[in-house]
Amino acid sequence: MTEHRDVATGPPDEYVEAEIHRLLAEDPDVAEQGITVVRRERGLVLYGEVESPHRREEILRRVAERFPDVPVTSDIGVIRAQAPTEIEQLP
Repeated sequence: MTEHRDVATGPPDEYVEAEIHRLLAEDPDVAEQGITVVRRERGLVLYGEVESPHRREEILRRVAERFPDVPVTSDIGVIRAQAPTEIEQLP
């Protein structure tokens, strides 16, 4: 017998938060430990910063793929990690 949770009527349980943390940290293609998962009234919110929009989209794709019935909102920012365009002059 399979347990069925209707996530549309309530927030996801704490196990989903832990599973998302584990997915993001242990998946060798993601290996992202700087994302925080916070439970809100209508689902989960992912917070943190990554180095590119592509990386953010990959994280969201993998979470949605693994947890298709869990409403997830992203508050993941992109850090601009580009090389400096000019030489820094020290006094």
